Amino acid sequence: MTAQRHDVIVVGGGHNGLIAATYLAGAGLDTLLLERRESVGGAVATVEIAPGARVPALAHTVGRLSPAVARELNLSGHGLRLVQPAALATAVGGEGAPITLWNDAARTAEGLKAVSAVDAATWESFDAEVRALASTLWRLLLMTPPDTKEASPDVLVSGLKFGWRYRRLEARHAREFTRMIFMSIADYLEDNLESDALRALIATRSLRYTAMGPHHGGTSAVMLTDSAGNNGGAAGESVYARGGPGALAAALANAAREAGVTIRTEAEVIAFRDDHEQVTGVALASGEEIEADTIVSGLDPRRTLAGLVDPETLGPELGWEVDNLRDRGVTAKVNLALSELPSFAGLEGDEGAMRLRGRIVIAPSMRYLDRAADASKYGRISAAPWLEATIPSLVDPLLVDGAAGGAVKHVMSVLVQTAPYALRESDWESERESLGDLVVQTLESAAPGIGAKVVARQVLTPVDIEREYGISGGHPLHLEPGLDQFFAWRPLLGYARHRMPVKGLYLAASGAHPGGGVTGLPGRNAAKAVLADLRSAES
Repeated sequence: MTAQRHDVIVVGGGHNGLIAATYLAGAGLDTLLLERRESVGGAVATVEIAPGARVPALAHTVGRLSPAVARELNLSGHGLRLVQPAALATAVGGEGAPITLWNDAARTAEGLKAVSAVDAATWESFDAEVRALASTLWRLLLMTPPDTKEASPDVLVSGLKFGWRYRRLEARHAREFTRMIFMSIADYLEDNLESDALRALIATRSLRYTAMGPHHGGTSAVMLTDSAGNNGGAAGESVYARGGPGALAAALANAAREAGVTIRTEAEVIAFRDDHEQVTGVALASGEEIEADTIVSGLDPRRTLAGLVDPETLGPELGWEVDNLRDRGVTAKVNLALSELPSFAGLEGDEGAMRLRGRIVIAPSMRYLDRAADASKYGRISAAPWLEATIPSLVDPLLVDGAAGGAVKHVMSVLVQTAPYALRESDWESERESLGDLVVQTLESAAPGIGAKVVARQVLTPVDIEREYGISGGHPLHLEPGLDQFFAWRPLLGYARHRMPVKGLYLAASGAHPGGGVTGLPGRNAAKAVLADLRSAES
């Protein structure tokens, strides 16, 4: 029997895999996408937790999606609708009144007068500086990392473009960029803001999805990365896909099929085939083998290299490097179906509901963040985790339209930090529901009575994330975004240009440059690398 053959096989139907496949098929390549689960989208999914009540599975906002990707793949034409509320983030649960950051810096500054006259007076200039620094970092993220083996013209051109962008910065911003990129977010915010509660609210953007605390070096760069390429500034982004993040996955799948991609679900790849120099195809769990000279992996680096490449081909040295990748997650997810809108102190009425449309953060102080990180560092669940929640049904009521016969009025999506993948004194099978209880208890501190409004809940621990979504260590970003796994070092030095150690194998997911989050850039850039290599081979 002759094995099926394609020009390109894309393994993994997450958003980056779909994006890479669409660009490749659009360039005329016979492209097959294989997805282990019964549907594509991966972590960018909307799930039902009660009859008719739908909530983001993992990622609850999509505002970092590259405008270039959205435009080039015509995602709006494939049904994607994005909604940005005026309120971007609100801090609750502290001793003072809630703090809201708006998409209008002047409006934020006006509200900060009740918190700190100093911060109110400087907020607009602080926001402008973050935007300027993030814009410069964005140029770095768009660059192809340098080839550590030999120089190439495209790297030289990119470097010159970045240098030109850097030269255009005001002198004070240029100095600050050079200094800030290595700083801890705690030190950076202490230099710029007076209110501890405001510092903590902004610092969470540097720590979300990471195993780091606010005093870790390089966490300022994480905040800038989160601001790069979108209009969030110091406040960050809060952009929803109407219909939940699964609507983005659906739009990407529609674009892929229109471009000519063949999508197969429930098709688990268990090995990459190669002749020790060049990939030759994949083997499926069903026993089927499919041939291709190009394989694009939308999986994380550990699963791609240690899990699917032949160990003999990978070799002991590179195998050791892969084994030492930092990819243990500390993020859990709790999804709630609620009988009514929670009542947060200081956020009553229509004005209060408007302020709850963005990200809702429980992280009252920098010390609170420090203590939570300390607990996870030693393999413990923090007794006081910091939370980032959204109530997407406030923006998109169709998520709960008629849900549970009218018993569900809202859904809440809660990211839980400081929930380590490996527990020192227990395991997640024993602690899963205890974590859910802890999250509801923590929410009660800011929204008394919320526990009685919970109709249904779903708890996803890092182990659940690994098992359900195939992400090693349950790390939503695939790798820690520390400086040692950033730019030319992501995922490993010498392999940051999407090309893996076996010829014809490319990495297109969040563990590749320019990193995690719902940007789509790893998929887009990996496709560009494939096409560049194919053109070079033809010339």
